[in-house]
This record gives sequence, C-alpha cells and structure tokens, in this order.
Amino acid sequence: QVQLVESGGGLVQAGESLRLSCAASGSIFGFNYLGWYRQAPGKQRELVAIISSGGINNYADSVKGRFTISRDNAKNTVYLQMNSLKPEDTAVYYCNALAGPQVYWGQGTQVTVSS
Repeated sequence: QVQLVESGGGLVQAGESLRLSCAASGSIFGFNYLGWYRQAPGKQRELVAIISSGGINNYADSVKGRFTISRDNAKNTVYLQMNSLKPEDTAVYYCNALAGPQVYWGQGTQVTVSS
C-alpha cells in the first residue's frame, strides 16, 4: 500500500509562489501518472497538472504558464511549483498517483491566496 503525503501549503499573497511536495512511501518509478488536483469550497475536485512516467506534462488551462509539475524518482517525490498565485487558486491540493488499476490519494494540503 503506497501512501502519499503532501506538504508545502500555506497562506500567501497574490503574486507570490509556493512549492508543493508529495512524498510517496514507496518507489514512484512504476507509476504511470502522478498528478495534482485541487478542490475549492463548494466546487468539484479538478485536475491541476499531471506528469507521465515518460515525463510528459499536462496542465489545466487556468494554471498554464504559472505552475510546473516535476518528479524526482530518486526521492520518490512529485512537486508542484506554483508562481504568480491568484486568489482563485485557493483550494485544498491533493496528490494523486496512478499505477495500472490502482489509484492513490494524499490527504491534501491547504493553499490560501489572499488578494
């Protein structure tokens, strides 16, 4: 059973940056996809960014050019660098991992962006 633990959330002002980390309890080498999702109050959980095992990235339109997802297989960690943060980025951010039919979720980390 793989466990995912997010960290790096917090309260920042608009325009500032944060880097989220997601550490896996086991190797992430075999994961097909690793991703970040977010859920704002009263809204559905949405995909923010995803990275494949081959290093191909995909982003939600709302974060393109501002967020960057990366993975470090040696550290079993996936990152989300968030720049130029906006108040509408406020949400709980969840790490996600997909390995074949298995899907894993972290517990989430709160990101709050004040205007």
